[in-house]
Amino acid sequence: MIVLEKEQIDALIDRNELMDQIEEAYKIFKAGDYYMPPRPCVEDANKTMMYMPCYTKDVIGTKILSIFPDNAKLGLPSIDGIVYLNDYETGKPLAVMDGQTVTAWRTGAVGGVGIRHLSRKDCHTVGIVGAGVQGFYQALYACAARPIDTVYVYNHSDRDLSDYLARLEKAIDNPGVKVVQCKSVEELVKESEIICTATPSKEPVLPNDRELLRGKCIIAIGSYTPQMREIPDAIWDLVDKVYIELPYACEESGDLSQPIEAGRLKEEQTVLMSDYLAGDPEEITDLKKTTYFKSVGMGLFDVCIAQKILNKAKEN
Repeated sequence: MIVLEKEQIDALIDRNELMDQIEEAYKIFKAGDYYMPPRPCVEDANKTMMYMPCYTKDVIGTKILSIFPDNAKLGLPSIDGIVYLNDYETGKPLAVMDGQTVTAWRTGAVGGVGIRHLSRKDCHTVGIVGAGVQGFYQALYACAARPIDTVYVYNHSDRDLSDYLARLEKAIDNPGVKVVQCKSVEELVKESEIICTATPSKEPVLPNDRELLRGKCIIAIGSYTPQMREIPDAIWDLVDKVYIELPYACEESGDLSQPIEAGRLKEEQTVLMSDYLAGDPEEITDLKKTTYFKSVGMGLFDVCIAQKILNKAKEN
């Protein structure tokens, strides 16, 4: 059995290959060649273990997450975990991988695929709202998906972002890309052609201004509970559809469930990315066209990305 920790996984990563793998996952989803049961949770004393199994025709994968909110008092991550792969035919354990790292690269790749197909090919600027782990990886994939020359970053807290910005610039590893901190979210939206939101906010983090949001490609990564919301109502004056991964997103994310409840969004306006990619996706060229992708993730992505990483490890 192969054990892969963060540094080993990072050394194997090719961002374009992982975006290709996410597109393969969408094909598997479209064909129904998987089994993804509900994820059971076991909780005791504010300590939760979540199990996310998924079967494909090639491999069985399970992401096991520990959710311990009190870890914040200890200066430790509240969410940690592993990804565990088994052989589909025999159940033989194949690999154990650092779950935080697989999740970060996987979620970034999902956002990257959204950027690949829902933004103009000539976009040169991306704005990241939320200077956390997911914002970091969204920026990396944006730079892989489009010829980005400037990454704008805005964080609602007052913490010093100097180290974060330096690490991001180093990870992008392209002298032609600048990383710039914005003083306001309005400044970020005005300057950015692509906007990625990656926060746990319960209130919209983007300005409720149609003209500011017009012509943007919006990739919403946060809002993974019905109480959370990142995108304002103004978006519904600009788009007639929202791209999602699976129907359950309409219940899980407040960015969808709240406007549905308020009558601003109808479920038939949601489009599965698997369906969109299976057709003949239009190339976005209109400077005034606004597009919106809302991600909540799914276990199938974790399995496909982990399998790709395992195959790369074997090659090496």
